[in-house]
Amino acid sequence: MPRRKSSVVGREFGEGVRSAIEKTGMTHRQLAAAIGWDEAKLSDMVRGKGGVTETDVMQLLSYCRVAPSEIQYLLALFRETRESGYLKIPDEDGPPDQVRMLLNQERLADKITAWSANLIPGHLQTTDYMRAVIERAARSKTVDYEKVIAAKTERRKLFHPSRTFVFYISEHTLHLPVGGPDVMKDQLIHILGMAQRYYVTVRVVPTDIGANAGSAGSFLHLGYEKFEPVIFIESKTACIFLEDKHSLATYASVMKLLDAQALDPEQSKELINGLLA
Repeated sequence: MPRRKSSVVGREFGEGVRSAIEKTGMTHRQLAAAIGWDEAKLSDMVRGKGGVTETDVMQLLSYCRVAPSEIQYLLALFRETRESGYLKIPDEDGPPDQVRMLLNQERLADKITAWSANLIPGHLQTTDYMRAVIERAARSKTVDYEKVIAAKTERRKLFHPSRTFVFYISEHTLHLPVGGPDVMKDQLIHILGMAQRYYVTVRVVPTDIGANAGSAGSFLHLGYEKFEPVIFIESKTACIFLEDKHSLATYASVMKLLDAQALDPEQSKELINGLLA
């Protein structure tokens, strides 16, 4: 199936509008008539085709009785819908908001590839491992970290045979004693358990090769059947979705090199089993 030109922010905005409409219990035709629009105009808004103004967005969301905070979120997305790529700088309680957008995009993806340079990939982290990472990090008094953990845990629901996962993990992260021996033992056992699923591949990049193709930092590659791929990069206070051709080509090269540098799946399992022994 040919891929459509569609941006992360456009899909996020469209999904938010669809959700608002569904909660009214009205059809598109009924809603359009109620606010004095042509049905085609409403359809174009939901599909991100344009033809509407910020005032139109406000009118629709207000009629649907969307919460003010959600209206502001969707308006911010609407203002970015014509941009390529998206930088998200969260509010004070922002980390779960970052996870929300990422999770929405991951649900649409049919292949998720992750490279983790410093920690176990988020999809594979146990709750105790997440909590141990947070306890040792610089923390903000305004962030509810249990809410952060709950938001991240939602990603476990993504594991399903309808999509495939490839995780490249730096060997030194497997030796890093996050949370102490018991937490790490459970974490390694969890990785091995996940690696038994036929749609999950775990590849360890060994330390003894020295510098590797992912030395610049961790990233996530989201592959879609209907859309162009997206690169997701997260920092302490922000996240960015990259969609331009140059970035996609660069990270495709990085993944190709990681594939050549990493141990194969069976060797990776043997290495992890050796650490447990």
